[in-house]
Amino acid sequence: MKKIVVFTGSGVSAESGLKTFRDSGGLWEEYRIEDVATPEAWSRNPALVLEFYNKRRKQAIEAKPNPAHYAIAMLEEKYMVHVITQNIDDLHERAGSSRVLHLHGEIKKSRSTRDPALVYKISGWELRPGDTCEKGSQLRPHIVWFGEQVPNMGKAISIASGADIFILVGTSLNVYPAAGLTDHVPPSSLKYFIDPKPEAHYAWSDVEIIKETAGKGVPRLVEKLMKNK
Repeated sequence: MKKIVVFTGSGVSAESGLKTFRDSGGLWEEYRIEDVATPEAWSRNPALVLEFYNKRRKQAIEAKPNPAHYAIAMLEEKYMVHVITQNIDDLHERAGSSRVLHLHGEIKKSRSTRDPALVYKISGWELRPGDTCEKGSQLRPHIVWFGEQVPNMGKAISIASGADIFILVGTSLNVYPAAGLTDHVPPSSLKYFIDPKPEAHYAWSDVEIIKETAGKGVPRLVEKLMKNK
């Protein structure tokens, strides 16, 4: 069974109504990155950080998977599919994808500030000051902030290096080290890039570019791959 690796960015979730800090009209316009998405911000004002991620969590819970999420999940009928995502929502899982690796964390989980190995599912959308782990320390969002290492990067590289088909969807490849994942895709792989403004930087010369939004381009490519199997 051929292995497909799908690497997704914010362009996939945007069509479900979830914005990132680069989008106009999004949550990030109310906050500075330095105030809500760095270890220093957490040390300085944890209540503000919790408020920001509570808002994002509430939006993620209310959002629904879009046609791109469902199309990616459909590939599992005929391929071994791994999804590597920069997104912190669980829309891929809710659409039916069974192998999803989150590079930048998961919005619906918290973790201990004392022991990073202690990770918990959040009941509802709020994480409050005073919510503690079993060791008594405050719980923080289970998110990789700017300036922190990406624990799952090694796993992602291992997955990408075995791809027969690699699909890049909705990412500008501006955030490192995640952007470097494309350097580990085998030269022999079939490569596709789906984005309405494909300006991402990669070293490929043999990539098929589909200038469409994720919601239109992914289903079209999936239909092609399912017929060719």
